[in-house]
Parts: sequence; structure tokens; C-alpha cells
Amino acid sequence: MPSAQDPFYVVKEEIQQSIEKLRDSFHQWERISGNSGEQVHLTKELLGNCESIDWQVDELDKAIAVAARDPTWYGIDEVELEKRRRWTSTARTQVSAIKKAVETGKESNGTGTTTMNGMRRELMRLPNPNETDRSHQYSAHDNDDFIASESDRQLLLIKQQDEELDELSASVQRIGGVGLTIHEELLAQERIIDDLGMEMDSTSNRLDFVQKKVGMVMKKAGAKGQIMMILFLVVLFIILFVLVFFT
Repeated sequence: MPSAQDPFYVVKEEIQQSIEKLRDSFHQWERISGNSGEQVHLTKELLGNCESIDWQVDELDKAIAVAARDPTWYGIDEVELEKRRRWTSTARTQVSAIKKAVETGKESNGTGTTTMNGMRRELMRLPNPNETDRSHQYSAHDNDDFIASESDRQLLLIKQQDEELDELSASVQRIGGVGLTIHEELLAQERIIDDLGMEMDSTSNRLDFVQKKVGMVMKKAGAKGQIMMILFLVVLFIILFVLVFFT
């Protein structure tokens, strides 16, 4: 698997191409006679491109700083981190040299030639595409290992999530079973309450009937009959008391 799939190298290739275009524009700017309209337009374009590349390199530096906090998580080591830092430093130096040359050329054409020579020496520090290709080849194996490790880790996470989902599904089924049992128990309790209510109504009706019968008997018996009935009930109570507690 090519190392170009590493996000760092993807961005690096884009910045590399931008720097190459910047250098071509800079060489074109050098060949244009001073204070011409074309040179003024190209000067603004060069400065704008320098600002844009500087911003991209800064963002790449931030990404390197994040990876440096836990290199093993991203599958890289300190050697790779240092190599990336050197590249961003070199790229920033190239852009700074071109920017300085353009700004100096705007201020003075007399010393411009000497300054351009110094800037060309700075530009020679930029790695050429062949060196970049070789570095990509050297890091291809490491990137393959990193991607394989990430793939294994993702599969492990997916497996763990599947197991957790299975456990959650089993828990939901158990809770559903408990809820169904509670529902059935409530229905049974409701039936028992209904039956008890019906029995209480029936008992209440019987009690009312008995009370009416007793009232009718008491009314027919008169005062003397009521006294005799009370005495009979007292004697019956005493007999039952003796039978319960003394036998």
C-alpha cells in the first residue's frame, strides 16, 4: 500500500507542488524587468502564495505536534516525527526566502542581484522530488504496518461493539420478560379484586336480608319475646364460652 495514503504525505505532496509552482513563478518574476506592470501583478501573486503556503505548513506543524503527544497511537516513532519536523522547517525556510527576495526586490533593484543569489542558495535546501520518492519508499513499509494495525484495531472495536449489543439485546429481552410477568400478575390481582368485590356485594345483600328477617321476627315477638330471645342468646353464649375454654 503506498505511503501516499498517510494524511501527512498527502498534505506534504500538495504543499510540495505549491512550492514548486511558487519557485517557477519566482524564476519568472526574476526575468521580468523592474517596475513593470507585469512584475507588480506577479509580486502580489507571489506574496499571496507565500502566505497561503505558510498557513498550510503551520497547520501541518500542528498535526505533527498532536501526533507527538502519542506517537504509538498513530503508528509512528520519534525518527519519523523528526523527519517530518525537518521537512516543514525546510519548506518554511524556502517560502521565507522567496518572500524576502520578492519584498527586497520591491524596495531596491540595486542590491537585488546579490539578494537573489542568497535566496537561491536557500532554495537549494528544498528536497527534490527524487529524494521525496525515496523517502516515501523507505516509509511505505511503516505505513503498511500502521494501516494494518489500524484495521485490526477497528475490527476489534467492531467485535467488542457487537458483543456489547448482544448483551444489551439479552438484557432488553430479560426486562421484557419481567415486564410481561408483572403485567400478567397485575391482571390476576385485578381478577381477584373483582371476585372479592362481587363476594362482598353478595355478602352485603345477604346481611341486609338477614337484618330484615330479624327485624320482622322482633316486631312479631313483641317486648316479651325480645327479652326471651336475648336471654336465650346469653345462655347460648355462656355455653359456647364454657365449651371453648374449659373442654
